[in-house]
Amino acid sequence: MSKKIVFIAFVVSLGGFLFGFDAGIISGVMSYAGPEFNLSDAQTGWVVSSPSFAAMIAMLISGRLSDVIGRKKILIVVAFLYAVSALASAYANSYEMLYIARMIGGLAFGAALILAPTYIAEISSAENRGKLVSIQQLNIVLGFFAAFLSNYYFNKINTGGDSFLTDENVWRWMLGVEFIPAILYFLFMFFVPKSPRWLFSKGKFKEAKIILNKLYGEELAKVEINAIENTAQEGKKDTKVSILELLKPSLRFILIVGLVLGVLQQITGINAVYFYATSIFKQTGIGTDASFASGILLSSTTVVFTIIAIFLIDKMGRRPLLLVGMAGIAISLLVCAYGFNQATYELTPEKISKFESFDANKLDQFANKKYDNDLDFKNDMKSALGNQVYAKNEGAILEAATTMNATLVLIGILGFIACFAFSLGPVMWVMLSEMYPIKYRGLAIGAIGFVNSFISWMVQQIFPWELSTLGNAITFLIFGVIALFGFFILLRILPETKGKSLEQIEFDLVKE
Repeated sequence: MSKKIVFIAFVVSLGGFLFGFDAGIISGVMSYAGPEFNLSDAQTGWVVSSPSFAAMIAMLISGRLSDVIGRKKILIVVAFLYAVSALASAYANSYEMLYIARMIGGLAFGAALILAPTYIAEISSAENRGKLVSIQQLNIVLGFFAAFLSNYYFNKINTGGDSFLTDENVWRWMLGVEFIPAILYFLFMFFVPKSPRWLFSKGKFKEAKIILNKLYGEELAKVEINAIENTAQEGKKDTKVSILELLKPSLRFILIVGLVLGVLQQITGINAVYFYATSIFKQTGIGTDASFASGILLSSTTVVFTIIAIFLIDKMGRRPLLLVGMAGIAISLLVCAYGFNQATYELTPEKISKFESFDANKLDQFANKKYDNDLDFKNDMKSALGNQVYAKNEGAILEAATTMNATLVLIGILGFIACFAFSLGPVMWVMLSEMYPIKYRGLAIGAIGFVNSFISWMVQQIFPWELSTLGNAITFLIFGVIALFGFFILLRILPETKGKSLEQIEFDLVKE
């Protein structure tokens, strides 16, 4: 595997880094922007989830559009939109402007999430394709890590005093720093070649062979050219593919597998954990500062296990990683549910007297009252203080009142993140980039990406409502039960694609 191909794969998947950065940043941003704009649960959910909503549109359009005009051109536009979104989000002066700016970013990562693995698969050989496509997921988790680290330091500087940062502007800096990697992504994209397999599908054989020779050298390039020439000619015969053709009997099995993977990746709650990480850690009563620090631990775990996945995916195979990961996800989420279910809440007069950032006397009526669930406790706090004051001070209040095994919940969250990072995270995109014939690939991945993004949007949108209405324990129980069902579904239907050329996979799984 040449350094040139690794570099190209890394550059193309920088869109994943920006997606991860945006997802990680918003979990800290909402701790400040939510109270500043006095957002309701629905509004909070919409600010967080609006990029995923926009991504649904991008995924439907970009896959097919890239089949027509090429992967590279679309990815250059993606990088530009990321930069625009970062600046517009940082300068947002209203709830409406904030979510519109974030929707622009959603258009970018919706396209990037499906086009990057598609492009990488099309420049890869069979023995290295899993590793290279997984670089997309590695960049996503590196983006999470960078975001949580950035949030931690911005929050630390802000709470330390003696700086230009305040509760009113710190979130703007959190959002604005995304402009730097976005511009770098834009510039680097001009140095990557067009997809050789896409060029073959367009009849541009000479240009495709030149690129393959540069990537692999003449000897290995001949092997790749021989493998793709016949299927590329077939793709050339029918460039206009209707979405209804995905329903034809020969594609039915791989469409079902793709849809199951696309739904499971999001419906088990991964983006609820990533996008609301700071809020979730606050629920354990560890405090605001510790919640920001825990985000770094969470993202570090993701990076480590994604790297493990990259080393294992072409050795163990896709199916074992997914099955082991799904089992671990289900167990971890059920552990979280159990941990939250054991929590109790109580404010003593001594603890109430220590609150200085609001009128603590309003809480005297609830002194020494013990609660066995988070819903009743938080509702009483909100009734006494008002939603905005409670939101600004939730971390401190929960830290003072909560008695629970926070370590157990942290283990559950980290277990979930670890299992996702070596299974559903990278493996889903690898399999989607492998299973579909080239003439259907952009359309199929776009359609499944749309479903994936819709589920992601739905989970992010309703998560604040779930916490406020169902409580922490029931919310994680629902995710855990869904993951358990998902394990048994995958056990039954999941194929193995390890070590096969794209053309061999098509022969095995598509029966004309």
